[in-house]
Amino acid sequence: MTLQQEIVGNAMQMAVVNLRPGQTVYCEAGKFLFKTANVTMETRLSGPSGGGQQQGGSGGMGGLLRQAMGTAMQVGQRMLAGESLAFQYFTAQGGEGTVGFAGVLPGEMRALELDGTRAWFAEKDAFVAAESSVEFGIAFAGGRTGMSGGEGFILEKFTGQGTVIIAGAGNFIDLNPADFGGRIEVDTGCVVAFEEGIQYGVQRVGGLNRQGIMNAVFGGEGLSLATLEGNGRVILQSLTIEGLANALKKAQGGDKQGPTGGLFSTHAG
Repeated sequence: MTLQQEIVGNAMQMAVVNLRPGQTVYCEAGKFLFKTANVTMETRLSGPSGGGQQQGGSGGMGGLLRQAMGTAMQVGQRMLAGESLAFQYFTAQGGEGTVGFAGVLPGEMRALELDGTRAWFAEKDAFVAAESSVEFGIAFAGGRTGMSGGEGFILEKFTGQGTVIIAGAGNFIDLNPADFGGRIEVDTGCVVAFEEGIQYGVQRVGGLNRQGIMNAVFGGEGLSLATLEGNGRVILQSLTIEGLANALKKAQGGDKQGPTGGLFSTHAG
């Protein structure tokens, strides 16, 4: 069943989730805001599809070993992706309950409804919360090409049926590449999420000529753009994390992009 939720607020939105008795929602550690007293909270290393959840003890020692190995693989993937190592699970006991969640940057949130036919992919850190019927995974895409792009090829993957809530920075815009000739090119930091069936890649900005060098050095985009091709939903954000970090550093009198744009800008962190 669809998760009963309401997204409230403007510049820094939050999701208020109403749980039916016995219903469970989980979030990435650090995204929880508040809950009613009858909602229990449990922290686990495993995702909702992970071997680390109790499975009724079936399989004896072999089953326990498989569960432990499944949990270790999940934790290892999330560690490589720079994600939180744990999830927090919230379950309403003895009646309906309420839980609040939020992202970590000023911006919008969006509730995506999965019907089991198409997965959704999102940039790392976009995930906020989901009902327990939605499976969370890590997708590594693009190989050498993705690494050259610098961003966007370690993705969160959501499968199954139910509601998943994501967050981004600034304002969202929904596009379908099919409405624009089948392909759009965007700043790598602007991609929030997209449906399965969209082909996501990275391309170099211009060639190794005078104009290509001008684009890379003075255009503020660095050497690469993200490409999105196909027919499906794409969600973009108006504010990039790098742009926000550079603005904050500039306000504090630190290093900033200056005349050389994105190629030689100082990354926060």
